Amino acid sequence: MISISTIKKSIYGATTAMTFIGVKALAESGTDVAQNAVDTITPTGTNTDLTAQIQTIINLLIGLIAVSAVVMLIIGGFRYVFSQGEEKATKGAKDTILYAIIGIVVSILAFAIVNFVIAGLS
Repeated sequence: MISISTIKKSIYGATTAMTFIGVKALAESGTDVAQNAVDTITPTGTNTDLTAQIQTIINLLIGLIAVSAVVMLIIGGFRYVFSQGEEKATKGAKDTILYAIIGIVVSILAFAIVNFVIAGLS
């Protein structure tokens, strides 16, 4: 029988691989997000406006938070499936899912608030 530890390692490995595949697909999609962020932040770039630089940095960080929340949602789902009816494991998995959903909602709200405030400053 496969141990829970082996299953957890497999889940973490699979989610990490899926994350890297998604990042690679994003990088190959023609939208070079990283290069655009670097061009915006560098003082030699075309956009040296301080509010635009702050907005880019904050949006990048919020995006990373949202991606990590989605990964945690997937991990919580796997934990719930593999809890095998154990009450403590099921409760932990449900808590992980709940906190991941809260993280996604907070990151969406933070993105909206930041862009609203930056638009008001412009």
